[in-house]
Amino acid sequence: MGQNMQVCLSKDPVGIPVVDDFEIKTSPIPDAADDQVLCRTLYLSLDPYMRGQIAGRHLSGSVAPGDLMRGETISEVVNDGSGFVAGQLIRCMGGWQSYSLQDPTMIAPVSSEISPSSFALSVLGMTGLTAYAGMVWQAEVGKGDNVFIPSVTGAVGSVAAQICMTRGARVVGMAGGPEKCLGALESIGVDACIDRFEENLTEKLEEYFPDGIDVYFDLVGGTLLSDVCQRLANYGRIVLCGLMAEYNRKEREPGPSPGLLIGKRAQVSGLVVYDYEARRDEFIDSLLPLILNKTITQQEDVTFGLSNAPEAFCRLMRGENYGKVIVDLTQE
Repeated sequence: MGQNMQVCLSKDPVGIPVVDDFEIKTSPIPDAADDQVLCRTLYLSLDPYMRGQIAGRHLSGSVAPGDLMRGETISEVVNDGSGFVAGQLIRCMGGWQSYSLQDPTMIAPVSSEISPSSFALSVLGMTGLTAYAGMVWQAEVGKGDNVFIPSVTGAVGSVAAQICMTRGARVVGMAGGPEKCLGALESIGVDACIDRFEENLTEKLEEYFPDGIDVYFDLVGGTLLSDVCQRLANYGRIVLCGLMAEYNRKEREPGPSPGLLIGKRAQVSGLVVYDYEARRDEFIDSLLPLILNKTITQQEDVTFGLSNAPEAFCRLMRGENYGKVIVDLTQE
């Protein structure tokens, strides 16, 4: 009988997580009941929101010491049953483990048109849906808009930037370090990129947005939101999506002055991607042709082996990833 490797939280991290905050356990591969589907994990998605789960302040629930780390996966059905066949690829919340038992009503087949299948976790998965919902359905980005996107080389930011450009917007990004900024310019194609380590944000925002920022996609939180609001155009739109600057901290930063937002006649909306799950097929139908003709691409930051997932997650939380962080278990 084979073994099921699992990665669990061993203790609450202090600040940025380290590898020792996790532990690897093994147990027999579970047997599926009549109303369950046994699935083998092929690809695991690692995302910043998981740090919020560990801190106990994420909408999707919490992870306590001793618990299995949660996460979305592309998995392979092991046995026929419950309307699924062995070898079929599905998307599910498999978690950080080699095998999982799934309720057949809570898993979704992965279309054969999605290639590689890991794209169902990235540009055609929750990552892409987040970017699409924020830029298209909420901000309604269009021709002539001046858009600012921090973490532009990250999973969501890179897709959001490309979506905006296909809609005729001008996009300025922000990333950490000259290598990432160069990648944003050459690989993603943004009009400009601000180095958050080396350049003065206020000066660069004045230079790149002389008429103000029409759309700000906030993936970071922290003091950046207040800084950007100073440069917001009248009737500017802000989509609040992530808190990367605050996930590793206990304290939350105060937000911008309400008076400033009123004066700018700003539209501020919070984005929770789960609200758009019912529109996932609509999003895929819209984006898939742009993926197939390579108008939109997704850089995947791939780590091989489940035992290396903790280090990959720690790299993500240190901001050292480029693109969507995926753990590849296909060779295990």
